[in-house]
Amino acid sequence: MRQPTGRAKSARVKAGDPPGATVAMGFVTGMLAGMARAGRDPAPLLAAAGIDAAALAAPAARIPLAAYAELYNRVAAELDDEAFGLFSAPMRGGGFEFLARALVGAPMLDEALRRLARFLRVLLPDMAVSVERRGGQALLRIAETRPLASRADDRGRVFAYEWLLRLIHGLACWLAGRGLALDAVAFPYPRPPHAADYALIYTANSSFDAPILEARLQANLLDLPLRRDEAALAAFLAGAPGRIATLYRRDRDTVRAVRDLLHAALPALPVLEEVAARLHLSPRGLHRRLAEEGANFRMIKDALRRDLALARLAKSDASVAAIAAELGYADPSAFYRACVEWTGQAPSEYRTRLAGQGEA
Repeated sequence: MRQPTGRAKSARVKAGDPPGATVAMGFVTGMLAGMARAGRDPAPLLAAAGIDAAALAAPAARIPLAAYAELYNRVAAELDDEAFGLFSAPMRGGGFEFLARALVGAPMLDEALRRLARFLRVLLPDMAVSVERRGGQALLRIAETRPLASRADDRGRVFAYEWLLRLIHGLACWLAGRGLALDAVAFPYPRPPHAADYALIYTANSSFDAPILEARLQANLLDLPLRRDEAALAAFLAGAPGRIATLYRRDRDTVRAVRDLLHAALPALPVLEEVAARLHLSPRGLHRRLAEEGANFRMIKDALRRDLALARLAKSDASVAAIAAELGYADPSAFYRACVEWTGQAPSEYRTRLAGQGEA
């Protein structure tokens, strides 16, 4: 099943996205690494997705999630490879569908993941996936059976791991019908520039330079019964794999609810206790639900402010002081420091650089 292209698919992906969500440029350059290796020009696909090709040279730049999802679908369709040309053999259109169909009949998540590991040996022979119980933890491991690149920090290699873990984890969450928090993930490459985003994609407890990728979760999650049938699978496949491999997980209902409440309340950001009350939860209950989805309240607030701030700087002429006030910062200096942390540049410098790219 080739990925659908065009606006219809993009709209399906966009409908459930957090408001104003953006994607770090590192994920975009990683996705395009396979095309670069093959000497293919990504410019037409970038233009069709509404992404300025000049932004590829700006590591601190970010793009809207909807544009990322659109590019994801177009690259997979252009290459007829649901793995973006990152492996020695392509994962032809339909591979993900057959993978999902092979898992739906499993009685529990443990068996589903073991079937997945066997199936991926056929789809992606460059990678080996395994699942092991160790005491109260489950270890999901991903390792190369042959080198994906000559350098550990090669963008294509990094994205191959990012994509495959997201695909496996997202599929597992969908099969179980709930979020499955990753307690920790060790990645087998140096810390990439966009690693701050890992907290909202995988877990805040991420480490790097490991021998292989190892994701840890609670072992009792493997005993969850699967809650999907053929009817649910048909609806799911209408938007997959593009939907499930986009960065902001749809299994995180509490994260999305908190983000929506914070967005609506700006500039007077409510505290955790107020948000919990609006969601008819106790503060402890909200904290627990967020932890189950691999997040925390401050992380969500910081990511929301970042996404909105960078969008305002890129698309409006509002002063830095006005943007700081709009986003609930106590003073412009606090916003200044936050922007430097996000982009490595002061707000005015970030805006000037973007303007220069637009004129190039």
